[in-house]
Amino acid sequence: MKDKVILITGATNGIGKVAASELAKQGATVVIVGRSAEKTMATVKDIQEATGHQQQVDYLLADLSSMAEVRRLAEEFKKKYDRLDVLINNAGATFTSREETVDSYEKTFATNHLAYFLLTTLLLDVLKASAPSRIVSVASNAHMFGKINFEDLQNRSYGFQGFGAYSNSKLANIMFTYELDRRLKGTGVTANVLHPGFVATAFGQNNPGLFSSGIKLLQSAFALTPQQGADTIVYLASSSAVEGVTGKYWEKRKAISSSKSSYDEAAAKRLWEVSEELTNAVTESI
Repeated sequence: MKDKVILITGATNGIGKVAASELAKQGATVVIVGRSAEKTMATVKDIQEATGHQQQVDYLLADLSSMAEVRRLAEEFKKKYDRLDVLINNAGATFTSREETVDSYEKTFATNHLAYFLLTTLLLDVLKASAPSRIVSVASNAHMFGKINFEDLQNRSYGFQGFGAYSNSKLANIMFTYELDRRLKGTGVTANVLHPGFVATAFGQNNPGLFSSGIKLLQSAFALTPQQGADTIVYLASSSAVEGVTGKYWEKRKAISSSKSSYDEAAAKRLWEVSEELTNAVTESI
């Protein structure tokens, strides 16, 4: 990965941090994205110390629930770097109660799907210029329980269900990747999406009460380590074995089938168009 530039979101803890560290060890210049300046700078220091690569670990700050912040992130990256070999969309969250972002979007949908969509489309020009390049997005097998309800993408109806909103957003990640793959044919840019497994991280612990406690209990009994969870991310970002492989859903380094609904091309195209409208993205050339 020497001379390769990687941008990875959600990299201040868990599988994102491990993936960033492992890719830096391989010689890549890794740019991590975090929301808290203090936490992000501490993560950079940790990775530098673990890898011995002082100059190859950089950071940018953004709250990915805000579309303006996603746009600023893309602009700041382009000002500092003239190439992007791998974009890793990893940042995600789940909420037990319905919250809205500064754009008045439901926070799960905005953070987990719209941020992936907007950041990726804003960086496609530099990804294409850097080809062969890769887009790796982290989803979840929770998508099996998801449904894209175009009449209620903002999860307003029927009483908010946190797991339902999360599952819907992970299905959106996969459908976005499949549609992106169809639009990127012939560009030299690959797009893959993965399930990292149930991993022992701080994920979900932003929520109060029994939910957070329950997550911790399940993690202690069944969860993978962050190192295990990050393995497929690192594999898809760096392995020569997947050079040119695209449009697949992965688990444990193997391409597997996603849910039946995830292959609905008409729904994926419609989701793309709605996402364009919600983010004011211009993607006619894709």
